[in-house]
Amino acid sequence: MGLFDRFRRKPRPGVLRTASTQDTSHLEQWTKSRQGVEAYVEPKTTVTETTVVLVAHDGEWTRRRVASPDAARSFARKLGMPIYDAGIVGYPKRMRDYTARKKASGDL
Repeated sequence: MGLFDRFRRKPRPGVLRTASTQDTSHLEQWTKSRQGVEAYVEPKTTVTETTVVLVAHDGEWTRRRVASPDAARSFARKLGMPIYDAGIVGYPKRMRDYTARKKASGDL
């Protein structure tokens, strides 16, 4: 522990972090560097704000916060990708397969 570590700003327990421009920037860059990307909106919970999961053609995925489900739909429309409600349709099998491959290889 460094001398000033205790003074660094840390998230307070029980306070939800909202979406930031860094989150949106990450999602845009991630989408542009992959093929066949689809978006899956996850609803707000008591622990997490609304999030969007992007899944590429090979199952690779990333998750970030978004301001709202409408913001996620607008983001997907802007980038020309399909968007689904994860609570209704679930996640694609290729995403689960990708995660299983990463676990098996020791990368997760």
